[in-house]
Amino acid sequence: MTQEQQGTAAPPGTPAVVTATVPPQAPPPGPQGRPGGSGAEPPRRTAWAEGVDRLRAAAVTEPGRLRIIGAVLAVLVVAFGAATAWEMTDRSAAADDVLHSSQPLSADAADIYRSLADANTAASSGFLAGGQETKRSRDDYERNIHQAADKLVTAASNSRPGSTSAKTITELNTMLPEYKGLVERARANNRQGYPLGGAYLRYANSKMQTMLDKAERLYTVENQRLRSDYDDATPYPWIAFGAGVLAIGGLVWAQRRNYRRTNRVLNHGLAAATAATTVVLLWLAVGHTVARAGLNDSYDHGVRSLNTLNDARIASLKARANENLTLISRGAETRELDDGTVVDVYDYDFERQMKDLTAKLAAAEDLADDGAGVKPVETATGSMKVWKERHAEARAQDKLGNYQAALDKVIGTAAKKPTGECFKSVDDNLALALTHERAEFEKAAGDGRGAMNGLVVGAAVLAVLAAAGAVLGIGRRLSEYR
Repeated sequence: MTQEQQGTAAPPGTPAVVTATVPPQAPPPGPQGRPGGSGAEPPRRTAWAEGVDRLRAAAVTEPGRLRIIGAVLAVLVVAFGAATAWEMTDRSAAADDVLHSSQPLSADAADIYRSLADANTAASSGFLAGGQETKRSRDDYERNIHQAADKLVTAASNSRPGSTSAKTITELNTMLPEYKGLVERARANNRQGYPLGGAYLRYANSKMQTMLDKAERLYTVENQRLRSDYDDATPYPWIAFGAGVLAIGGLVWAQRRNYRRTNRVLNHGLAAATAATTVVLLWLAVGHTVARAGLNDSYDHGVRSLNTLNDARIASLKARANENLTLISRGAETRELDDGTVVDVYDYDFERQMKDLTAKLAAAEDLADDGAGVKPVETATGSMKVWKERHAEARAQDKLGNYQAALDKVIGTAAKKPTGECFKSVDDNLALALTHERAEFEKAAGDGRGAMNGLVVGAAVLAVLAAAGAVLGIGRRLSEYR
């Protein structure tokens, strides 16, 4: 303490003592870095929080609001274009599968079944002729065997590796040469008059029934795949529709806001963006509606008719094979029904297949939607009715013990009015109907797929242009503040 502070004056001659006022010292930092305390430094704010602050700050000024509006409009329009491109890409791919993959594979599966059944029918018909098998019968058998083999190769190349269809096709490829070997043994024994030939043929027929079961499963699986592709191709793109409506609503709101603040009716950038977005939305709605209508028409008047006609043709082939085997077995194969009645297995199956054929032909006639589709089905129906009458006559002769007369009624010359003529008429007319319905399918499905052409690319381009228009329109307003 100085003398002045003690209240006494310094004696004369004493040098003055200069005193300085020392500012108070801050307390030493605490252990945690805060002055005199123990708290840590405040954590840095996240980029998200800082961004929100900047956005709030910008939103209080008109230029800031305009920038936010421009960004939101661009995002809405681009999202609409992306949703349209995404959903329509999926639907276009499914429509392509319908037209170029699943339906052709379904048709191949049906052709495999028909070729196998036709080969079995030709083999039994040739066997009935004994040593006098005609060249036509032999050629029919060989042609159908080769056709089945070719269709199996095509189906294998179109099927998905590791799928159930691929496995079934492999099994059929293995069994086909085994079946052919049994038929050749049956023929060799039959030419020499050995009864063993009939046993070999029945064994071959048993193997063929296993093959036909597998071919039918292949046909069923591919039809299910076809139905699945239709289900993927036809649903409405609701996400894209919703995004489009939202984008147009945002653009209209922005233009209305612009009009209310500036009294200007038209902003060229926003108007162009609205027009482009509206075009995409209308294109999407009209294009998909037309595509959906075409695909649905191809299913209702193409696929359903094709499936019914294929089923009818399969039933006729099974009936013909059973009719031949009835004569070949000569009652060696019987079955006891639930009511105790004993029936010939093949004749019993023939009756069941003819009932199925009758139902399928009636359904095919109802599904046919023009004269070109109805006429061959009507002709096939008439031939089927005659076939039933002639078969009844053949069975009557066989039961009376007149085997040759029964044989003539089944595979005899035209003068004998055999059932073979009726079967051929049914098969040929069903083939004509199938050709017509396949053309109808391809036209309708092609029109449906064509309605989607360019939509994906067009939507993406117009969406980019619309986003650019929205940004330029907002930029024009921002330039007024500079």
